[in-house]
Amino acid sequence: MPQMMPLSWTFLYFMFITITVVFSIMNYYLYINKPKDYTKHIYIKKLNWKW
Repeated sequence: MPQMMPLSWTFLYFMFITITVVFSIMNYYLYINKPKDYTKHIYIKKLNWKW
């Protein structure tokens, strides 16, 4: 593998850092802004096992 220029390595490093930060922020705000009606529509069927 040929060696890359140091400027290219720093650009790659900052690119991955920004992608990670943006992805984390998006996940945080998508989790916070979720409607709370999802838990009301979950039906759990309980089974009583008789051994």
